[in-house]
Amino acid sequence: MPGAAVLCAALVLSGCTSSTSSSSSTTSSAAATGSAAASPSGSPSGSSTSAPATSSASSAGASPSVSNQLQDDYQRVIANVLPSVVQVTTASGLGSGIVYDGKGDIVTNAHVVGTATTFQVSLANSTKTLDATLVGSYPDSDLAVIRLSSLPSGLKPAVFGDSGKVQIGQITLAMGSPLGLSSSVTQGIVSAIARTVSEPQGGSSPGATIANMVQTSAAINPGNSGGALVNLSSQVIGINTLAATDPDLGGSAAPGIGFAIPSATITSIADQLIKDGKVTNSGRAALGISARTYYGSDYKPAGAVVVTVTSGGPAAAAGLQPGDVITKVGDTPVDSLGALTTALASLSPGAQTTVTYTRDGQSRTADVTLGTLGA
Repeated sequence: MPGAAVLCAALVLSGCTSSTSSSSSTTSSAAATGSAAASPSGSPSGSSTSAPATSSASSAGASPSVSNQLQDDYQRVIANVLPSVVQVTTASGLGSGIVYDGKGDIVTNAHVVGTATTFQVSLANSTKTLDATLVGSYPDSDLAVIRLSSLPSGLKPAVFGDSGKVQIGQITLAMGSPLGLSSSVTQGIVSAIARTVSEPQGGSSPGATIANMVQTSAAINPGNSGGALVNLSSQVIGINTLAATDPDLGGSAAPGIGFAIPSATITSIADQLIKDGKVTNSGRAALGISARTYYGSDYKPAGAVVVTVTSGGPAAAAGLQPGDVITKVGDTPVDSLGALTTALASLSPGAQTTVTYTRDGQSRTADVTLGTLGA
C-alpha cells in the first residue's frame, strides 16, 4: 500500500497467557488500549473545557460529581461495546474475542486459538463460561473465528466501522482481558496508520506479516490479543494483536507502540471463514513460489532463494525457476524470506511489479503480475 511502513523493532505478541487470571493478578492497571476514535464526521466526538464540579469541605462523604463531555462519550462507548467483547480460554492460555454476529460467531486472533479446537468463552456481563468450537483459522492474517455451542440470551454483536477512515490523532478505547483482567478498558490515540508489521514466529504465533495495521500509543499486554479497538462512534476499527519490544532494554515492552489488524481485513477474512470454513480470497499478493532465506559467501542473508514454483502461477509465467535468488521486488531490496514477505504484503493481487533476481551469478529482471495468496 502507498505509504506502508515496515517496523524494524523487535515485536512480541500480546496474545494469550495461561499464568494470569483476574483473581490472582496484583497489577494496579492492565493496559489494553487502542487508538483511533472518530465521531461520524471523522473528528473526535467529544472535547471539554468544563471544570469538574467539586463539593465543599462541609460536604465530606458526599459522592463526587464530574461533568465532562469526553468522559460521557467514553462511558457511552463502553456501555455500547463492552458487552460484545469476550474472554477466550484454551488449555494453554487466554485471550480476547469480539462477538461478530447473532449466530454466536466470535472473531479473534489465530495466535489466541493456536492449535485448539474447543474453547471456554466468558461474556462481559456474565460469570458463566460457555463452550465454543473452532469455525476456521487463517494464520497468514492472524485471524480466526470460533462459534458458541449454544446461544445465550442477550448476545450483542459488535458494529464494525470503516478502518479506511481512521486518521492519526483520533481517540480509541481498547477492550479485552489483559493479564487475565476481563472486561478491562483503556484509551489511547492512533499514532500511525498503514503499517506493515511482521510478527515473531514461535509458540502459538504464526509469524504473519500483516499490512495496513493501525499503530496505537496505547499499551497492549498478554491477553489483549483478539480484543476490540473502538472509536467514539462505538465502532470496532481493529483487533488488538501485538506490541513492540525494545531490544536495547532486554526485550521489555516499548511503551506506546502497539498494533491492531484493521476492520476491513477482519470482516473480509471472518466472512469467508464463516461461509466456507476457509479463506478463498485473502486479498494478499503472492508470487506463487515457496522460498527460504539465501546466505551469501560471507554467511549473511543475501536474498530469498526460490525452492518451488507453482505451475501456471505468476512466477512461472514470468520465467522464474527454482534456484533463482530474489534480491528486489519493485524498488524494495530483499535480503531474506521475511523481507520478501514484507515487500509482497504492501502490494495487491493483480498488480504488476518487477522482480530482480540472480541466476548463475547473473542479475536478471522479470515483470510479474501478482496472484493471490491461497488458503
